[in-house]
Amino acid sequence: MFFAFFRVFISALVIPVILILTATKSYGVGFETLPKKQFNVLLFTKNEGWHHKSKTNAVKAIEGLANKHHFNLVWHEESHYFNDKYLANVDVVIFLLTTGDILNTQEQKAFEQFIKSGKGFVGVHSASDTEYDWPWYQRLVGRSFSIHPVIQTAVLSKVANTSFIGLNHMPQQMLWTDEWYEFGPELSKLNYLLTVDEQSYNPHVDWGNNKIGKGMGAFHPISWYQNYDGGRSFYTALGHTSAVYNSEFLTEHIFGGIYWAATGKGLNKK
Repeated sequence: MFFAFFRVFISALVIPVILILTATKSYGVGFETLPKKQFNVLLFTKNEGWHHKSKTNAVKAIEGLANKHHFNLVWHEESHYFNDKYLANVDVVIFLLTTGDILNTQEQKAFEQFIKSGKGFVGVHSASDTEYDWPWYQRLVGRSFSIHPVIQTAVLSKVANTSFIGLNHMPQQMLWTDEWYEFGPELSKLNYLLTVDEQSYNPHVDWGNNKIGKGMGAFHPISWYQNYDGGRSFYTALGHTSAVYNSEFLTEHIFGGIYWAATGKGLNKK
């Protein structure tokens, strides 16, 4: 009887200690423990809205880029890592398939300071469907998601005369199957990289409650970059389905954005 009670008593003490140590270790994951590589990237995938089924394959694709191109990558869905101390060791933050209101006021301030210090941001697909009530972030992305039709194949084109390195591997035009976002107006001065031809797919959609999409007309941007508030921002609307993350057209396009956002390099002189 005594020994049974003793075992229960010890378990009651040990389990909380294990949980505390585990939590401390999880919170303490940082770049200072990793080997030195060309730059450090924080991958952030938190959702407070739509959850993309492609997230698993998308994360694997970014991890593959880290291995191929020799940069450190730490993946988190917890927003408490958005603080000055943790972000001090980060060169680029990627919002990959994020949705909704994902940072509190203090975390937002830390992220703003991160960009103002000269660091980089990369937004993929639904990063434009994130933080609608945060004007600074909306300008960082450059345009806000409005609506989309069903997934379709369409003609994807490079913008003429762009000097961005993340497009060198792509043909001038190609067929691409994805979820084609329709965007609101330009919120900051953007340099456009990719467009989709609305003549090659049906942009019309009706979600009800007066939520209707008719397309964006002759110029329908899909990817862009900008210098913003002291830092660098790259965005691509590609990347809804799991299958597209198996394509080097997309992954090397994203890496071009990561590389530029991290270093400020990669703009070829014409």
